[in-house]
Amino acid sequence: MIESAPKARPPIYRGRFAPSPTGPLHFGSLVAAVGSYLEARNREGEWLVRVEDLDPPRVVPGAAGDILRTLEACGMRWDGEIIYQSVRNDAYHAALHELRQRGVVYPCACSRREIADRAVSGIEGYVYPGTCRSGLPAGRTARALRLDTRGAQIEFEDALQGRISQNLETEIGDFAVYRANHVFAYQLAVVVDDAEQGVTDVVRGADLLDSTPRQIHLQRLLGLPAPRYMHFPVAVNESGEKLSKQTLASPVDALRPVPALARVLRFLGQQPPAELERVDIDAFWQWAFENWNAARVPRVRTLRVMGDE
Repeated sequence: MIESAPKARPPIYRGRFAPSPTGPLHFGSLVAAVGSYLEARNREGEWLVRVEDLDPPRVVPGAAGDILRTLEACGMRWDGEIIYQSVRNDAYHAALHELRQRGVVYPCACSRREIADRAVSGIEGYVYPGTCRSGLPAGRTARALRLDTRGAQIEFEDALQGRISQNLETEIGDFAVYRANHVFAYQLAVVVDDAEQGVTDVVRGADLLDSTPRQIHLQRLLGLPAPRYMHFPVAVNESGEKLSKQTLASPVDALRPVPALARVLRFLGQQPPAELERVDIDAFWQWAFENWNAARVPRVRTLRVMGDE
């Protein structure tokens, strides 16, 4: 009798939450944290935390520690060590070197004002008109390094938002991978980090949906695997503004987190009973794990929250 070979185990689900330490954790950020956490645990996978402190001027001293303490107070436990982007320049430099070797990156001398004077508006600011693609103008020095996007038509299926299609050249333009302030661009860093950490699923807010084609393009150029994507609706206030430090979103109360967690579940289309706001943190997560259903999440890019969340 010939024994059949054992079935190969599917790769482990590995999700992540990647906050920027620009202030305390607020309701909008908590939505991404809770949603990604529930998806990972529901699939018996891992949940990583990465601190995206890539841009020094935006980092608020002490904010990273405050965010991590709030996650712990909310009963959320991450797997493995926390990764900080601020110490990973060597990895980003290696990826940039590979792109330069492939001839898809070029130096750009244009200032923001010059771009604004010549460019048309796209889905996310001005579309770079390709001024320096054929070489730097005489007497000019490079300010940034840009990725050539000619011919890049990107399509992917988002688990919530459906089929997404984007022409990078006409809708975004050649985007910077190394900026004028000598900082590696977010798009490059996040691609390198997700690949190195073995992230299989990216669950985050739909404010980053338009960034995803740029990341997929970079993944293809660098020969890196593309994770699956799920973009939750972004919490906005009554004026339609994204909840953020700039719009004075209130921090999550780390001493009394359960009411905020229950409101997140309702925001994400779940149906927690009213009494769930009065249980302890362990009872909250027991209910959340047993009842989480991603199919109930509203398939919209933004969703208004009423009152002060």
